[in-house]
Amino acid sequence: MKQLARDYNLEIKKIYTEAKSAKKPNNRPLFDEMIERIENGEADGILCWQLNRLTRNPIDSGQLSWLLQQGVIKSIQTIERQYLPDDNVILFNVETGSANQYILDLRKNVKRGMDGKRQRGWLPNMPPLGYLNDKTESIIVKDPERFELVRKMWDLMLTGNYTPPKILNIANEEWGFRTRKFKHFGGNKLSRSGIYKIFNNLFYTGIIEHKGTQLKGKHEPMITLDEFDRVQILLGRKGKPRPKHHEFAFTGSIRCGVCGCLYTTETKRKILKSGEIKEHTYYHCTRRTTKIKCNQRYNIRAEDLDLMIEKEIEKYTILPEFLKWALESLNKKNDKEIEDRTKIYEMQHKNLVETQKELDELTRMRYRQLIDDETFIREKNTLQAKIAQMKENLRQTETRAEKWLELTEKTFSFATYARAAFLRANEMGKTGLELKKEILLTLGKTPIIKDKILTIEPNEWLIPIKNDYPALEAKYLRLEPTKMPINNGEIAYPSRERSSPKAHAIRRAGQFPAKYR
Repeated sequence: MKQLARDYNLEIKKIYTEAKSAKKPNNRPLFDEMIERIENGEADGILCWQLNRLTRNPIDSGQLSWLLQQGVIKSIQTIERQYLPDDNVILFNVETGSANQYILDLRKNVKRGMDGKRQRGWLPNMPPLGYLNDKTESIIVKDPERFELVRKMWDLMLTGNYTPPKILNIANEEWGFRTRKFKHFGGNKLSRSGIYKIFNNLFYTGIIEHKGTQLKGKHEPMITLDEFDRVQILLGRKGKPRPKHHEFAFTGSIRCGVCGCLYTTETKRKILKSGEIKEHTYYHCTRRTTKIKCNQRYNIRAEDLDLMIEKEIEKYTILPEFLKWALESLNKKNDKEIEDRTKIYEMQHKNLVETQKELDELTRMRYRQLIDDETFIREKNTLQAKIAQMKENLRQTETRAEKWLELTEKTFSFATYARAAFLRANEMGKTGLELKKEILLTLGKTPIIKDKILTIEPNEWLIPIKNDYPALEAKYLRLEPTKMPINNGEIAYPSRERSSPKAHAIRRAGQFPAKYR
């Protein structure tokens, strides 16, 4: 540029060198100083490599264009061309607009690249202490010098006996911990803010956090999520812990018996003197309606609610021995159902054929002009509606027997195994929560809690088991197990599992009294 100035015999008042982004206005103090000196008459031109070195945003572009048009700036000289006050403004605007568009495109491309790297599980910038960027593979690896030391900091914090300043002092003075050394910074003791940044960074759990979203990282985690949350509680940062999306089995499935609002769930934590954290989950009414004043302010522990639901399930639980006999009986009833279905199907099909003939005859009458359009359309619509209904009845008849058998088999299977599945669900994680909710909703209509008592109106297919089965089971359990050999006959309803020695003895013997078949 100096050579260019000599070639054009230009008098240079000052050379400005500024390494700041031009994508935003009012971000370059030296540029603003240059414009101010030109407006004051200290210079009347600008020499630069290209226009995009002067401006990359519409505010600065407009300012330069206006000063050029007013003659305050008599010339803007670049390596390629000269811009004068009398020139066509379109070319100047195109050049500056291209520079602005370049910034927009560059931003999109960089953002897309960084988002893509996050989606692939890697942090696109410098990782926190304990990790390093592997520039060869473009991944993040453990810092062999600091990883274990940072982990020891977490371990000390997790004991509940050390504060961050105390851990900071131990790390700096006893361990000799120093930050990573870079060309222009680093290699110093860990700062007070640095220790808090470590204890508040989700990256150590294997999660990459960006603008409220969390992605699973591929780097090796230093701590678990539970350990991270425990540290946040110890720090007293109620608003800082990892945004947790708690999943509870019965949230949104139970209503209050007073105001009708749904029950919600919350987890409360308490730090014991030993540093141990105890968690308890409670269900309570949301009380979100203003129409009814709700007095249900009780908190029900999750364990107590599980026990109440288990007692409800027990009302519809049958012994496994009854399931086989019940299904054999149902299969026999299904054979009869198929016979009935065949007769009904034949009658329905016959009526459909006759109605279709009526529609065909009506169409022929219209062709022969024996009836007018109004009569034809009215009768045609009536017959078509009847045909559609008949086809639907035929379809329902075809599947009625299969649906009936499927429903009853599911009902008896549910009655046999639901309670055991409910008790095992706690060991199944998220799948177990979904299973517990499904079992609860299968029992009946929306459960209601009032005065800490759970009530469920059962589904109709479970009512016979509740009403008729207990008496049958009582008689079954009173009988001696050696009276008569088992006979696979019909029974009214299967039976609930009991823990009495007599019931187990009967199951082991494999016997069932003939008088109750």
